[in-house]
Amino acid sequence: MKTLGHWLTSPRRRTAVAALAGALPVAAFPAPALWWWAYLALVPWILLIRSAPTLRRAAYDGWSGGFGFMLAMHHWLLPDLHVFTLVIAALLGGLWAPWGWLVHRFLADDAVPTRGRVLGALLVLPSGWLAVELVRSWQGLGGPWGMLGASQWQVEPALRLASAGGVWLLSFLVVAVNVAAAVLIALPASRAPAVAGLVATAATASAAWVWAPQPDGEGRARIAVVQPGVIDGPDLRFDREEQLTRRLVGQDVDLIVWGESSVGYDLAERPDLAERLATLSRATGADILVNVDARRSDRPGIYKSSILVGPDGPTGDRYDKMRLVPFGEYIPARSLLGWATSVGKAAGEDRRRGAGQVVMHAGPGLRVGPMVCFETAFPDMSRSLAEDGADVLVAQSSTSSFQHSWAPAQHASLGALRAAETGRPFVHSTLTGVSAVYDASGRRIGSWLGTEASATAVYEVPLADGVTPYVRYGDWPVHLALLVLAAMALSEGARTVRLRRTAAAPLGPPARTVRESPARPGR
Repeated sequence: MKTLGHWLTSPRRRTAVAALAGALPVAAFPAPALWWWAYLALVPWILLIRSAPTLRRAAYDGWSGGFGFMLAMHHWLLPDLHVFTLVIAALLGGLWAPWGWLVHRFLADDAVPTRGRVLGALLVLPSGWLAVELVRSWQGLGGPWGMLGASQWQVEPALRLASAGGVWLLSFLVVAVNVAAAVLIALPASRAPAVAGLVATAATASAAWVWAPQPDGEGRARIAVVQPGVIDGPDLRFDREEQLTRRLVGQDVDLIVWGESSVGYDLAERPDLAERLATLSRATGADILVNVDARRSDRPGIYKSSILVGPDGPTGDRYDKMRLVPFGEYIPARSLLGWATSVGKAAGEDRRRGAGQVVMHAGPGLRVGPMVCFETAFPDMSRSLAEDGADVLVAQSSTSSFQHSWAPAQHASLGALRAAETGRPFVHSTLTGVSAVYDASGRRIGSWLGTEASATAVYEVPLADGVTPYVRYGDWPVHLALLVLAAMALSEGARTVRLRRTAAAPLGPPARTVRESPARPGR
């Protein structure tokens, strides 16, 4: 250990180790999907930060680890954005610098932390992590891709927790377990509060398992997904989608979903395509939800729009994508960052944003809440659709640019979290895979359509009613985390004032001034 500590005295080596430690949690996400690893993955990073010689170095270790985390989480962008991926990871990694400061403040190894400091760490460090996830969840900074709690998408008890507090609650508890594990390893004298933290986490999970309400069953819907595969050109793609959709004739489906950018022309300017879609709807007896990626004829700019087509043509239900992919669909501050188009496949023209979310009426009594691609990463969007009365959440996506990376599987896994949070089934339909469907509890229905498939699949989707605690109360774990951080800041401020007063106070009692009495006359 002393040899390792001496080796880490080199700033460059320490920075490299911190970046590697920050990248470790990525193995808990698809494609590796080692969900159990999330509960230990932060321990090396925490132990490194607590060994920092100063608070400033601890903050830098936090930044370096954040860089490693963001780069590993978005490594599949490298072929498209090249060096700009490193720039983004470096900028967003800085969000973890305050978290590194907090780790060192509560768990520094220059002294044995008191029981109160360890208990404080079990609250403050997960709260700090949630604050980081909250800031980076802003769409302008890239959105909430790779939130730590999302690694638990296939764990049924975790999905029950998500129904109570969303992915935020999962992130909080995963970080709390990592902090407790780090304390058990590095601070044997402080095992009692660490064990208490683990017991509290287990009790929370058990309580959610017992008391979190289960979605109430309310009939079924047969929903078909059409996945054409990798096909160059909008005309050939449309032909393949049409061919696959015809296979659904006679299968008694209630809704057919095509992927993102499945139609490359504005249907108002291509009535021939609108008629072909209407013919398919009449033949299959189901409405078809397509996604148009084209310049609109009724307003300027390019939109990505979910459009419902029935037997008589477009029904009038339309949703324009609201949250665009930074650099992929628009360039933030293009006047400053427009050079990204010269080093990678960044958007040459910004797409336009929609004005609001929409619940569509597809067939008799089926209310559909559409989202497009990247929007499934935002828990507030699916929550809003559930509040507005959607029976089924539908995401249309395309990850063809990243076909051979971990991105398609990780994207498909998000549907499980959104379903569990809202108590509504979730359909994730893509152009090129991975397509997946989940019931209202977040459990997978049937098998995934992988990236090698060019096919259709019909899913028996159980519908559900009722309101989950997360839909009713929203992001309450985030609000509690911010309160914890505010209380910690006030405590730190009061402590600083006390130390300054102590430093300014004299070391001993004030010296007495001896005054000589004037001589009395006659003496």
